[in-house]
Amino acid sequence: MKRTLIASMLATLSMAAAAQATPAGLWRSFDEKTSEPTAEIRITDTGGVLNGKIEKRLLPNVKPDELCTECSDDRKDKPKLGLEIIRGAKKAADAEVWQGGKLLDPSSGRSWTLKMTPIDGGKKMEVRGSFGPFGRTQIWTRIQ
Repeated sequence: MKRTLIASMLATLSMAAAAQATPAGLWRSFDEKTSEPTAEIRITDTGGVLNGKIEKRLLPNVKPDELCTECSDDRKDKPKLGLEIIRGAKKAADAEVWQGGKLLDPSSGRSWTLKMTPIDGGKKMEVRGSFGPFGRTQIWTRIQ
């Protein structure tokens, strides 16, 4: 009985840890130069496809109704608050990596090929945007 209880507790803890290893949730992004928080992004999972929207902008002197004037697709001239900046990421078959989607930089309007890798037990995430051989990586922190 004792072994069954311990095995059950370990399985529950293991499932909770695995649930946190997904990018779905609320994340805080940071400026690469100043390390200041820039935004909170809500990533949702719909049938195994991840999308993410800006839920809160944290930059100082941000206009609440600022538009994405640099965007060139259906997001052009849409408010940056609520803007979908992650589209179409899917889990790689052989790793704890979500990729294949696009990441939009609303300040430049440029879309990058996306790769997201939860780290530190799902408390943080490496978010990599690349364009050919060029790219940049940010570390986001989980809020929820």
